[in-house]
Amino acid sequence: MSTQHGPQGHRPPGPHGDSRRDRGMFRTKTVEESIRDTEEPEHSLKKSLSALDLTVFGVGVVIGTGIFVLTGKIAKEQAGPAVAVSFVVAGVVCALAALCYAEFASTVPVAGSAYTFSYASLGELPAWIIGWDLILELALGCAVVAVGWSGYVRSLLDTAGLHLPPALSGTHGGRFGFDLLACLLVLVLTAVLVLGMKLSSRVTTVVVGIKVTVVLLVVIAGAFFISGANYQPFIPPSRPAAGGGGLAAPLSQLMFGFTPSHFGTMGIFAAAAVVFFAFIGFDIVATAAEETRIPQRDVPRGILGSLAICTLLYVAVSVVVTGMEKYDLLSVDAPLADAFKHVGYPFFADVISFGAAVGLTSVCMILLLGQSRVFFAMSRDGLLPQVFSRVHPKFGTPHRSTIVLGTVVAVVSGFTSIDVLAELVNIGTLFAFVVVAVGVILLRRSRPDLPRAFRTPLVPLIPALSVLASLWLMLNLPAETWIRFAIWMVIGFAVYFVYGRGHSRLGVRTEDRGPADARV
Repeated sequence: MSTQHGPQGHRPPGPHGDSRRDRGMFRTKTVEESIRDTEEPEHSLKKSLSALDLTVFGVGVVIGTGIFVLTGKIAKEQAGPAVAVSFVVAGVVCALAALCYAEFASTVPVAGSAYTFSYASLGELPAWIIGWDLILELALGCAVVAVGWSGYVRSLLDTAGLHLPPALSGTHGGRFGFDLLACLLVLVLTAVLVLGMKLSSRVTTVVVGIKVTVVLLVVIAGAFFISGANYQPFIPPSRPAAGGGGLAAPLSQLMFGFTPSHFGTMGIFAAAAVVFFAFIGFDIVATAAEETRIPQRDVPRGILGSLAICTLLYVAVSVVVTGMEKYDLLSVDAPLADAFKHVGYPFFADVISFGAAVGLTSVCMILLLGQSRVFFAMSRDGLLPQVFSRVHPKFGTPHRSTIVLGTVVAVVSGFTSIDVLAELVNIGTLFAFVVVAVGVILLRRSRPDLPRAFRTPLVPLIPALSVLASLWLMLNLPAETWIRFAIWMVIGFAVYFVYGRGHSRLGVRTEDRGPADARV
């Protein structure tokens, strides 16, 4: 039987195989429909990834420059040596979300991650909003990371006596310029992604291998300079934090007048809310589910495996940096590099800069990968122009969406000031965590018959805890972040009602079946 069922054709509705609900904006797309769409030759992504490839992707996007900066910064300002415990707490919070992602990705092995999952459980409009938000989040994140990479590379070039003209070094201190290195990085990575997922995974494997080697080298070398006295006290005495004002203040402070404390037991949890964002990215592994050879087995392994590895690396680096130098003496900008200078080994500062530059390469690539797959999935569903859902006949990649998005990000990164976008908006990712956790509960109730290769334990307890943890972290984001999030939502609603709702393939199928079949 033909698998073609676009606007001109459809299958007869079965007991579970087609959408039986026409709830307008909240119509759901069944798991069977999502999987059948992946079988259409012109919309089918090539399956070439293994559990190892997915684990490498996860490590590649999570471990970035933050491992060399964030660990020492948070130790100095919020948690002291107990920052290692903060990373464990943040890792546990991420694990709650990861368990939910693992069940969904093994049940619905389709590109799009949280977008696809919410389409199957919450409906079309929530799916659109999340997909729209993730595209913007990943594009903005990639541009910022590319600018950061450019800064590290320019620093290494300056050390070697090579200097780029100021006009090609980006916008700094009020001086306008074009960041040539950032733009070229995004364009090269876009080309690699177009040429195939296997090539992308091989490049990522090499890059991640170098990055992890540098991290382990730093950890092993730093271990020889650890002094036990620097761990005293392991949990410094608590003291109140100076509360911010205006829109820069956390939403929880504006709503409830709550001001977090620094250090002490509460400081550990306050720090966990900050270092949590160092883990964001493991969910991108789920966007590659459709390109995985055995997604039911390998996607959960890739998500949970990469999260475990990253947690161990973060804890190891935090233990080393607080052991090498007293936490209150650590620098904020480059704590690990300066710690090696403190013990008389400045050579490692260059090694760390090299590791950070290499590390950010893989972060950029996987952010580009994630946004192009979400865009591709939305296009295949008709919510965005379907011209972007065609895959390359030779490489089996969504080349059109990859090229368009890569070009836009390259231009944005060329003209982006790192000062303006220093703090990446993470609210969209946390919102996706909430939706995926809720979706697990809803799909368990509506479709208990679905085969689930991986099952989130203790449902609904684990998803409920994931929702509460994510909401708590969202409330700790600045009010201005919530305003920006609201603006994104308004734009997303407008695009959906102007284009997406009328072109939805699911909507066309429901109309074709008629009111007799479009029933709950």
